[in-house]
Amino acid sequence: MSEENELSVPHSAAENAAPPAETIALRKGMWGVSGQPDTTGFSQQRETVGISAPSARPYGGWFDEAVDIILELAAHDGLKAGDVIEKVVVDRDQLVIFVPRGAVLTVAKYLRDDRDLRFEMCLGVSAVHYPHDRGRELHAYIPFFSITHNRLLALEVAIPESDPHMPSLTCVYPGDNWPEREAFDLMGIIFDGHPGLSRSALPDDWVGHPQRKDYPLGGIPVEYKGAVVPPADTRREYN
Repeated sequence: MSEENELSVPHSAAENAAPPAETIALRKGMWGVSGQPDTTGFSQQRETVGISAPSARPYGGWFDEAVDIILELAAHDGLKAGDVIEKVVVDRDQLVIFVPRGAVLTVAKYLRDDRDLRFEMCLGVSAVHYPHDRGRELHAYIPFFSITHNRLLALEVAIPESDPHMPSLTCVYPGDNWPEREAFDLMGIIFDGHPGLSRSALPDDWVGHPQRKDYPLGGIPVEYKGAVVPPADTRREYN
């Protein structure tokens, strides 16, 4: 691949280093079962759950310029820096900008329309559930690609389970229609302004959102030679 066609990202050791994580929980074992004997060894498993902390400037490469352009455009619209950017994280050569949900449409328009940004493509939306990130349990991760400048960045929006609403990006990037339906179906994020928000895979009358961490593992009880095999999350203690 020629140098001209390579994806434009910084390459210094500083940008490759992951920022320290803000610990939000310590996970013990697996599956969340308790009160029964454990023969799997999973009870000894320990895992720290963390959210990336803000990165310090300089971010490296074109990252500083992109953030500065967003702040400049926001100031022109009479907005403060905190109105459009919560924090900036640079991890493994990727720029992720955390934005308040009320500003995501504004920032998306900046990314699409400004000639120095020109992120023509939104690559959908993914969702993550952090039950221990109180008041910010649901995270929407939205990557963008600039064909003009051959660059990638992402926006991340954190919203509470108690009010899982955020604006739909379909009015700016129509191709987000189906990914937003999937994020609604599996994670329960409600995209206000979506032209037809409905489940994409599960039946309309399905209860709950199966990719959330607190969703039961489920399973159908199976009879085997007179014995009943219960769902996985009720079988043994894994904590």
